[in-house]
Amino acid sequence: MNKKKTFQEIAEIWCNAKRPIVKHSTLCAYLLTLQTHLLPQFGAMETITESDVQQFVINKCVEGLAKKTVRDMVAVLKSVVKYGNKHGIFPFEEWDIKYPTDTGNRLLPTLSLNHQRILMCHLIEQPTPQNIGVLLALCTGMRIGEVCALKWEDVDFVQKTITVRHTVGRIYNCESKTTERIHSSPKTKNSCREIPISKQLLQSLRVVRKQSQATYVVGTSVQSKEPRSYRDYFSRLLKRLNIPHLVFHGLRHTFATRCIESQCDYKTVSVILGHSNVATTLNLYVHPNLSQKKRCIERMSNFLGIT
Repeated sequence: MNKKKTFQEIAEIWCNAKRPIVKHSTLCAYLLTLQTHLLPQFGAMETITESDVQQFVINKCVEGLAKKTVRDMVAVLKSVVKYGNKHGIFPFEEWDIKYPTDTGNRLLPTLSLNHQRILMCHLIEQPTPQNIGVLLALCTGMRIGEVCALKWEDVDFVQKTITVRHTVGRIYNCESKTTERIHSSPKTKNSCREIPISKQLLQSLRVVRKQSQATYVVGTSVQSKEPRSYRDYFSRLLKRLNIPHLVFHGLRHTFATRCIESQCDYKTVSVILGHSNVATTLNLYVHPNLSQKKRCIERMSNFLGIT
């Protein structure tokens, strides 16, 4: 092995190697993870052991960070260390990291059926370039960045489909120490998808299209709507309608939950949402209640044909 380097030195080399091959937003996310979490803990180390990483994981979970967030941090950590090992400048032996067991079911933020009906009735009665993005999220499960980046050219009124090709968001650039507005392809290759338009959404889209000369479906500006300001608009809308506060992403959870409740098949829901695999959909949204479990046992018993 060549002269050993610190984790901080390896991380800098790794980032430079990643720069030409990953999206700018992805690189910014790596840099933020490194500067905020990994370098303060591991920066000066020349060797990182399994016990070092295990303690890091426990500490972060105790601080209240989500297990997925901590897993993502460890993934960056491992990628940097394995890069150093591959080039003979940082030792690495495989880690077997345990994550604290979740206690209790964390409920996803969703609208109740009654509140969803109130909101949808308002949006359908008042189809405007501002309201249409909320209805889009409720009727398609699109993420806010996808909603704000949707162009009229992506809406096919003949085939009655929407093609998700773009997303917009704001990221923090650690190098310039400023936030940047970023237009890019969606989150993953599965996020580029075609979604059928429901009859309620289609009617509203047609009304808004007649009003709008803009390139983008949401808003009236020549530029795409800023997700941050659209979240604020959504919050004010809920307040006016006396609906309890919900994060905008809760509309995506609401759409998926209603799909599952109406007995849509899981694979189709997964594809519409743009999940990379159906397991993600199952883990997030499929939680059979007691009556569903009873029906399952009853079907199985009847199938046996034993009286």
